[in-house]
Amino acid sequence: MGEAARGTGGRGRLGNILSGLAVAIGFALFLGGFVWGALVYQPYTVPTDSMMPTVRPGDRVLAERIDGGEVRRGDVVIFTDADWSNAPMVKRVVGIGGDTVRCCDQDGRLTVNGKELDEPYVDDVKADGSGRRSGLASDTPFEVTVPQGKLFLLGDRRAASLDSRAHLQDAGQGMVDRSAVTARVDARAWPSPAMLDRPRTYAGLPGGTSSPGPLALQVYAALAGAVLVVAGSAYGPVARRFGRARREPTDVR
Repeated sequence: MGEAARGTGGRGRLGNILSGLAVAIGFALFLGGFVWGALVYQPYTVPTDSMMPTVRPGDRVLAERIDGGEVRRGDVVIFTDADWSNAPMVKRVVGIGGDTVRCCDQDGRLTVNGKELDEPYVDDVKADGSGRRSGLASDTPFEVTVPQGKLFLLGDRRAASLDSRAHLQDAGQGMVDRSAVTARVDARAWPSPAMLDRPRTYAGLPGGTSSPGPLALQVYAALAGAVLVVAGSAYGPVARRFGRARREPTDVR
């Protein structure tokens, strides 16, 4: 066997080893990303239009499993409270323990501890079917102080949301225990996949806003794994084809 053949064989064995390693790492990343995601996130189908335009009825979202102590203002959370419904609900946290939440100031805006909030996520279309905008953060005026360990929650479509305002006359004044929260929505998965923005609205208040969960990293890991699996699997057929092409005699005239 000539030196060229031995060199070609050595390169082929090395290529096979590397391609096998790429496939193994790819499978590990691909499956690891999915398993990690399944452990951290829960899927949830939005049942109503109370959170439009952030999420719409029938949207499939991915919500990070969290403890109630991790909740921050501005989070879109999934919770279950028997006084509201026996089914899980999705709303936005606008007040936490110690906050005084009021609506509305002279500009029609919500205030938290006297700080006027700019809420770009709010749909303020009137509920009368006219399609006109009310210009108000809420058609229902209110002022509440949130006890420690409690949350005050509103829907983004304020004219169509049954939220903390609908329970103001209850004993708990519409507050929900932090422990009632099971997850925080990070992204829409279907029909239009997108990460949910963390609103800067609450960034200037004590505690700030929450950080995005690891969903993006999980997706990148799965995609990188898929690329490695495809590339590693394609090495063998491609190498054999090029090898045959080099070995075929050239027709010299």
